[in-house]
Formats: sequence, structure tokens, C-alpha cells
Amino acid sequence: MRLKFWGVRGSIPSPGKRTVRYGGNTTCIEIRTDDDDLIILDAGTGIFQLAQALLSELPVTAHIFNTHSHWDHIQGLPFFIPLFIPGNTINLYGAYDPVSGMGPERIMNVQLQYSYFPVREAEMKSRAKYFSLMPNQMVQIGKTTVTPVLLNHPVINYGYRIACGGNSLFFTGDHEPHFNIYAPEDDGYGEYQALIEEQRVSIVEAIRGVDVLVADASYTVEEYQAKKGWGHGHFDSCIQLALDAGVKTLFCTHHEPTRSDDELERVFAEAVARHAHLSGKLDIRLASEELELEI
Repeated sequence: MRLKFWGVRGSIPSPGKRTVRYGGNTTCIEIRTDDDDLIILDAGTGIFQLAQALLSELPVTAHIFNTHSHWDHIQGLPFFIPLFIPGNTINLYGAYDPVSGMGPERIMNVQLQYSYFPVREAEMKSRAKYFSLMPNQMVQIGKTTVTPVLLNHPVINYGYRIACGGNSLFFTGDHEPHFNIYAPEDDGYGEYQALIEEQRVSIVEAIRGVDVLVADASYTVEEYQAKKGWGHGHFDSCIQLALDAGVKTLFCTHHEPTRSDDELERVFAEAVARHAHLSGKLDIRLASEELELEI
């Protein structure tokens, strides 16, 4: 498999001189399988640049796996140009939302409403298909399997494990480690803590042994204390998750939009320094736009 990052910022695009090295676009990752099938993880603003690159190889069949429906993971979708060109097939996968009673089709039809976008959904020229996924429901794309795993965020969020030819990666989308909402002296503390541990073990086993983990590391440990419950991880929680799951390489992503490249490198270096004793056990990196690697 080949992986390429097209967007690595979280929450809102943050272009400009302060983010030129790592990029200011929101989440989008391109995966090319051993059979050259095209899998796209999330449709943040980074998907626009991917769309431009795809224009040289039309027609395309794209499998877009949405982690969740928050703006920074879907806002580039209306600008995915192959949607409007005949001969292309766009498969959009995502969670069923029990609140709206709809699946990933809602991601498209809400954004392409009259009030928000000049082109109607009915005007798309490609063949668009929508697939609602349940947790652990494996999707087969050629010889590649994609498995959604329910993670922790204020809306239903799937992480995806992608396995192909003996190699594998896992992308968390947005994920916050589960924490106990009760104080230790409360009656419900013990029962809730047991549930948290069960969920933690389940997530670790879903990630177990992947070659590459791409994880939401929005905050520092200090920042996280004021943002608990917002649905995001921090550098140290991602490193711990990677260690628990026996991962080979960790890419920290979903970079805080107010953080400059220099600041990002500084807080990342501090987190890595706290885990200097892990040298040789885990390769820890920062995700950046247009970074490519073979898995």
C-alpha cells in the first residue's frame, strides 16, 4: 500500500505563512492498494488538491471512507471534482446516524442544498453510491479489507483498519481516550471504570500490530486538561495507544489550527523527549501535507 497525506489540520483550515511546512488543509488521506484501488479517508479541504491530481487519470472509482460528519472531515467533498464528471464512480462509506435516521448520503445532500452550494446534488454527473456501515462490518475492495471501529467522539466516529497484502494501517479520525465521568468516591465509579477498560481493550485489539497508526493528537497534555470531553487526543495518549497496540510507526495528525509549524515542532519534540526511553520501540512522526510512504 501507498499512503499520502493531503490534509493534516483539525477543526478549521489554517493556511498561511505559519503553517506552510506542515500544511493548513483539514483531514484527507489517500491510500493506493497493491491493486491500485483508490481509498480516501475523510474529505476535509485537502481532498480538493487530491481531486486536481486525479484529473490526469480519469475515469476513477473512488472509495471515500468518512470517519464522522463534523465539518473539517467533510467540507471538501463538494469540491471533489470527479463527482461532477461522467464516467466516474464515487462510493461514500460512513456511519448511520440514529439522530437524523440517515447514513453518509446526508453528508452530501446537506452540503449541496440551495442555501449552501451553487450546484445541486441532482447535477452530479458521476455515479455516486452510499453505504452505511456498522462497527466491525468489513468492506472488501479487491484484495483489501477496510474495517470500521467505533471510537470516542461527540458524534459517531469510526476509525478504519485497512489491510492489504500482509500490511496494515489504522486511522482514528477524531478520538479521545475514554475517561471516567464519576469521581472515585461516587457509587458509579467502579462500574463505569470497568466499562472504560473494556472499551480501551477493544480499541487496542482492533489496532493491534498495524504497521502504521495515524492518530488524532490535537493537544498537549496540559492543553487537554481544559478541553476534556471535546473528543480529541493528545500526543502522550497517542503514543500510549501505539505502544499498547504494538504499532511500528505512529503519525500524529489533526494538528491544532492555531499552532504554527514552529510551535507544532516544539510541542511534538517535548512529547517525544518524555518518551525517549522508547527509542527503537516506536517510530513517532508528525504528519504533513504531501508526505508519502510505502507500507
